[in-house]
Amino acid sequence: MVDFVKYQALGNDYLLVDPAETDLPVAPAAVRLLCDRRLGVGADGVLSLPRGPVRVDRPVALHAVNADGSPCARSANGVRMLGLHLARRHPGVARVVVLTPAGESVVDVRDEAAGLVEVELGAARVDAPGELTAAGRRFDVSAVDNGNPHAVLFVDDVDAALAHAFGEAVAGHERFPDRVNAQFTEVLGPDALRVEVYERGAGHTPASGAGACAAASAAHARGLTGHRVRVEMAGGAVEVVIGDDGAVRLCGEVEQVCAGDVSPALRRRLEGIA
Repeated sequence: MVDFVKYQALGNDYLLVDPAETDLPVAPAAVRLLCDRRLGVGADGVLSLPRGPVRVDRPVALHAVNADGSPCARSANGVRMLGLHLARRHPGVARVVVLTPAGESVVDVRDEAAGLVEVELGAARVDAPGELTAAGRRFDVSAVDNGNPHAVLFVDDVDAALAHAFGEAVAGHERFPDRVNAQFTEVLGPDALRVEVYERGAGHTPASGAGACAAASAAHARGLTGHRVRVEMAGGAVEVVIGDDGAVRLCGEVEQVCAGDVSPALRRRLEGIA
């Protein structure tokens, strides 16, 4: 019985909370404190399972909240983390259907020991290419919706400094009243992209599964890449495959970092603001 299990995928980290094991608050204000890297445990967000017994022979609902307390319709990495979590707690189970506000996602644990997990996200909606001016710079952009909103900004040379300099201006741009996740994307070739990620609810992050898929979907829609793309991010690389029907599959490594309990002092603060 633990309060949380922490997972990471290429540095994109989440706390998974199971109500069957803890009554840890997961309201938005509590999530902000839990995710604080100085005052709390530290994470890009919190994933919580539904109350009651979890049956892996039927869809398992997952609720995700970003580090700033805002809702996340679907985290591709978070869904993969849940798949690995359930596979390790239910021996012999390698496929799980995860239900999110963005729809059902089929998760396949390809190699449990190595943490290699694949998820099917369905087809993304990719808008026609356009332009976006943010913080005085004009970007070539494609808006993508794959359960969460993304702005894929194509640039000639991408690095972390670019994401830090323009990420918040893009995320909070007036064109996106609910804010948007920004992927600064460099096309390395017909089968490779380099991406820097700025998430609307967590800021600059070393990786994002949904962000990698959004970048691949936008590049494929423009004819810049083929069906199979390696997406390189600061935290590492994932493989994205886009089917003839537009359905997107993401495969990469997931790792459990730790499991633990919050201190009585932190719990009192969490309960006081929940």
